[in-house]
Amino acid sequence: MRVDLNCDMGESFGPWKMGFDEELMRYISSANVAGGFHAGDPHVMRRTVALAKEHDVAVGIHSGYRDLIGFGRREIQMSPDEIRDELIYQLGALREFARYYDMEVQHVKPHGALYMVAARDLELSRAIIEAIQRVDPGLYLFCMRASVTYELAQKMDQPVVAEFYADREYNEDGQIVFTRSVAEELDPEQVGSRVVRAVIEGKVKTENGNDIEVASDSVCVHGDTPGAVKLAEAIARKLEDNGVEVRPLGRARQEIS
Repeated sequence: MRVDLNCDMGESFGPWKMGFDEELMRYISSANVAGGFHAGDPHVMRRTVALAKEHDVAVGIHSGYRDLIGFGRREIQMSPDEIRDELIYQLGALREFARYYDMEVQHVKPHGALYMVAARDLELSRAIIEAIQRVDPGLYLFCMRASVTYELAQKMDQPVVAEFYADREYNEDGQIVFTRSVAEELDPEQVGSRVVRAVIEGKVKTENGNDIEVASDSVCVHGDTPGAVKLAEAIARKLEDNGVEVRPLGRARQEIS
């Protein structure tokens, strides 16, 4: 078995530092690079891509609402056309930095509130998918399996990746419980075992203690979760101990061909 392990990266901004990119990059296989709207800047984006290149980690655009103050975790009223244009803008920036280091962009992953709004909004999801299909149909789209985004991507023949969240609770509908941040450190061993169960058995306990089925083409650990490095290490170690290889997905069109 194999699974992708992704993490949000490049979310520092100027002198303000967010996350532990250097330490986390050793354990993951895909980096979601902030596009400068919810976090990040051109210098941070370049350094993040360089770091990913050094560790043989794939990169994708982590596109968010234009919300530096709220870190992209506030819902902003925008039309589908506006969301489309801002995604293309952020993706274009990452693509050029990737070209600079002789890399290709692997995926698109909406950030924070944009991710959650798209999960229930058909037209917003359609705008994201149509933007990808017009500019680079070989990109994977990361989203929750229990979402409008995932269902529409399948209908539109867009390569789509079902994410499992290592450091977030799930509700009975199979969606993550959206929070601005996790306040306390989680137990790395428990989180690692939870991920192994999700990947191998396809099950997770909800916040109410009930088992539900989940899909996990890729596992996400947030870079700003307290103790994120310990979590990533435990996840990677436990997956390996259980015969699951951590590796990037690669380009969709390459796999199809």
